[in-house]
Amino acid sequence: MTAADAGHVEEGDWLVGNPTGLQLASALWIGSVGLLILGLQPVLLGALYTEGHVTGDELALVATAEMIAIAIGSAIVAMLLPARNMRWKSAVLLVVLALANFWTAFSESPNSLIAARTLAGLAEGGLVAVATELIARSRRAERIGGYFVTLQTLAQCALALLLALYAVPAAGSAGGFVALGIVCLISLVVAWIVPDDYADLPKDEHFANVLTVPAMTALLSIFCYFMFFGAVWAFLEPLGAEFGIDGRTVGLMVSASLAAQVVGAMTATVFEARIDYRFAVTVIGAVAAISSALLASGPGLVVFWAVALVMGFILLFIVPYQIRMAITADETRTAVLLVPAAQLFGLAIGPIAASLLIDGENFRPVPEFAAASALASVALLGVFVLAGRRRVPA
Repeated sequence: MTAADAGHVEEGDWLVGNPTGLQLASALWIGSVGLLILGLQPVLLGALYTEGHVTGDELALVATAEMIAIAIGSAIVAMLLPARNMRWKSAVLLVVLALANFWTAFSESPNSLIAARTLAGLAEGGLVAVATELIARSRRAERIGGYFVTLQTLAQCALALLLALYAVPAAGSAGGFVALGIVCLISLVVAWIVPDDYADLPKDEHFANVLTVPAMTALLSIFCYFMFFGAVWAFLEPLGAEFGIDGRTVGLMVSASLAAQVVGAMTATVFEARIDYRFAVTVIGAVAAISSALLASGPGLVVFWAVALVMGFILLFIVPYQIRMAITADETRTAVLLVPAAQLFGLAIGPIAASLLIDGENFRPVPEFAAASALASVALLGVFVLAGRRRVPA
């Protein structure tokens, strides 16, 4: 790189490289395809349960296995593989994901379903890394991250509506997964627009950059926040039933909450540069804890609705500020590449940990656990800030 080139990069929107707007949009779409399942699980996995393919416990295993696999896949691609030949990698991952979705559609046993969704999760995690690798190279990673979560949530809403109205009623869960596989194959066209080689970030010692107190506490804070949401979201229907709210109404709350997630992501994209990340993470963590406490108090229908909408709004509103926290913790931006893994591990571990506290038909310990997780996220932010202050004089 010449001195003139270096000056251009320094003054531009990118730390390294200079992708076009179309290339950026294509990478964000590829990552969004990897996360479509997060918004479609209530529709597709619910259909599997209704059709008798899995029991309630087996359903939890299928969902958890996929989310953990997504986290592992995103971490492996981001941390261990060079950001080269991204078009071929995107195409291969899309084909693998399509095959895994077709496999799911025609699986007959719970073990086969778990294996298929685990393979799908690994491919989905790789697709997520296609987007996060490029986001990490932007000088405005928080804003691009806001665009990313907005795009993925809009895609989830649109596809969930199409599957719920057409594919699943016509062909059951198999039709839903086949449709998801077709989306992957159509997205192969987009894969060839992704920048083929991402310019290298200055991250010679991958793990050394992450194994520091600031980086670890930042990632753990993100993990705890998403553990709060994962716990509540997994048990929202039985919580509603315990307080006299029928499943159909809770289903409407889930749809409305997805819409609130879109609004939250768009709002954060507009205001991310005007709000300090420490203030945002603290306030949203407190709102999460209060919302969880309200769920544990035996709320009526109006309060339950309000909590569902608030939780949907804050879920993605916080993401750009979590990205800023990770960048502050590690200026080489290695920690940023692990943000999706921290989020997904939280979503996967939250329901498992909360389920250990359930006593028979009493689900109140679930929101109590969620409140504790949200407060732990804020406490870890405090540790992060203290560690950062000690590091500055050094």
